[in-house]
Amino acid sequence: MAIPYVSIGPQQLPAIGQGTWHMGEGHVSRQQEVQALQHGLELGLKVIDSAEMYADGGAEEVVGEALKGRRDEAFLVSKCYPWNAGRDSAIRACEASLKRMATDHIDLYLLHWPGSIPLDETLEAFERLTTSGKIRRFGVSNFDIDELQTLHSLDGGQHCAVNQVLYHLASRGIEVELLPWMRQQHMPVMAYCPLAQAGAWGADPLHDPAVIEIAADLNISPAQLLLAWCIHAPGAQRDVMAIPKASHPAHVGDNAAALEIQLDDETLSRLERLYPLPPHKPPLDIV
Repeated sequence: MAIPYVSIGPQQLPAIGQGTWHMGEGHVSRQQEVQALQHGLELGLKVIDSAEMYADGGAEEVVGEALKGRRDEAFLVSKCYPWNAGRDSAIRACEASLKRMATDHIDLYLLHWPGSIPLDETLEAFERLTTSGKIRRFGVSNFDIDELQTLHSLDGGQHCAVNQVLYHLASRGIEVELLPWMRQQHMPVMAYCPLAQAGAWGADPLHDPAVIEIAADLNISPAQLLLAWCIHAPGAQRDVMAIPKASHPAHVGDNAAALEIQLDDETLSRLERLYPLPPHKPPLDIV
């Protein structure tokens, strides 16, 4: 069975990648975090997502260590703070990220969330970074539909490659307006917190007895069920990529195995009854 891919620019990438939020904070050993990322690469989880915010750059340092001698195996994503998104400050922020990750380019560089710096300044900086080869393409994170439409209306804004947002079974608000609009623009979603670690006002499908029962019926884990739902959600058009974080090789293996899980209509219907689409557009879920 062919695993699902998501296209970002000309590249087709597996629909599950690797997040690094909370890496570099000492919760587990640096060596274990490095090994987990490397194990993910070995299993085909090519996308590694980080940010200058994560552990104040510590997560990027973990990524840099994991990619020593194997940079070409990864599609590398990082993000800059909104206050570092000016025409010159974004250049400095990107260069600092490049240094921490010990690489000469970032495959996808994102504005972490909307801020007070005018978007045309950020676009100018991203264009300069692209022209110099320091980034291959750019995108945004935590943009709701109005913010994304504003970006799209600006010169160069049409080149925005992705929008990274919180999305999981219990937080489906993007399906009302944001996701349909992004699909019209052929812009994929990168879904953070796909295992429902946050958002949706405390809903916790990962530990919901009904979700656990459905997963048991399929002989998979609840986490695998949530990942499979995220990348094969109702109406999914192979344009949603999940980026769970895993610091243990066993968890990385479980995440990679979720790429091969197909959910039938009955399973999707059961999940829909548990966590239906909201009737109206809610505020964008953000952590």
